[in-house]
Order: sequence, then structure tokens, then C-alpha cells
Amino acid sequence: MFNHLTIGASDIERSRRFYDALFAAIGGPTAQDDPKGRLVYRHEGGVLVVGKPINGEPPTVANGNTIGFKVPTAAMVEAWHAAGCEHGGVSAEDPPGPRSSPFGEIYLAYLRDPDGHKLCAVCWL
Repeated sequence: MFNHLTIGASDIERSRRFYDALFAAIGGPTAQDDPKGRLVYRHEGGVLVVGKPINGEPPTVANGNTIGFKVPTAAMVEAWHAAGCEHGGVSAEDPPGPRSSPFGEIYLAYLRDPDGHKLCAVCWL
């Protein structure tokens, strides 16, 4: 359904270290730089763009938004979470682990990136 997501960042190099580590933990590539100085991550058919807002205003966090990353194993969820915490992210909500959802069993972890965006890694069990 979605082609890409774009989120704002206040410090591009800090975001590069954080997101490069997250994507490495799930087998993804490091960032490609676009002509506007944004970081572009392409993985598993999805695209995440991280950069300073084009309108020149400071980046803000959207209350109620979560960006979910689909990963193939629970071990990768754990690696993703650890990489994020080691590179400036903050663990959010409950610790990583299994959950029951109306759609089935999942294993997930939540983080806040260095700018406060809420992220989630999910493995369907």
C-alpha cells in the first residue's frame, strides 16, 4: 500500500549512525544520500527517507505514529533493539518479547530514535 515514509531529523550524521545500525541488524543496507542531503534506506520493497524537513522548520515527532519494520526472526528483533539502544535510541513501552494480537502471535520491540520518532520491529510467529 505505501511507497515510502519520510521522517525529520535534526542531526543527519547522528541519524545515519542510528539507522545504519538498525538496518544492519536486520540485513539491510546502509543509507544512500539523495541530492537534498537526506538518507534513503531501501529494504524488502520499502523505502525510509530521513532528513531535515524541506520547509526549513525543525523536525517534530508525530504523536500517535509508529513506524513498523517487518523482520524475519525474533533474534533479529532483539538485534535491532540492541543496535538501536547502542546508537542513541531509547527503549520504549514494554521490553522486547512475544505478544498476542488480534491478528496472531508476534514478537516485537519498540524504540524511540534520537529525534523521538517511535519505531517498532515485528516478527510474526
